Amino acid sequence: MERDYEIEGRDFRNAGKVSSKVKGILKELGFDPNFIRRVAIASYEAEMNVVCHAEKGTLYFTISPEKLKIVVEDKGPGIEDIELAMQEGYSTASPEIREMGFGAGMGLSNIKKNVDALNIVSTAGEGTIVEMITKSPTSDKGLE
Repeated sequence: MERDYEIEGRDFRNAGKVSSKVKGILKELGFDPNFIRRVAIASYEAEMNVVCHAEKGTLYFTISPEKLKIVVEDKGPGIEDIELAMQEGYSTASPEIREMGFGAGMGLSNIKKNVDALNIVSTAGEGTIVEMITKSPTSDKGLE
């Protein structure tokens, strides 16, 4: 199964709706609640990164019997130092975004805690691609 969803930067009114759709699909497919929780947290954090930092983005969702793969690709300022951005508490969010309760610098680290594989590619001034893979709880195969 494959799906893709557009995400608008600065659209806080609809923030979280894409990750709710992902969660709903997993519920309909009957996945384990713990697996759904992990995926929902990771997809929400990636979605919020687009809303808070990018002009726009797309979440690509692919599920197979072995794994769930989510790729979030955005057009935005990119991440200059990915290693630094992975540190809990580090944030480049504006004061405006922080006043709304976002941008605490936990997004990428929360994603990493809730997926089995995380790859981030970013080009300053162009955008970021976040690839998250979570092994299906019913699969006995490793991740490729």
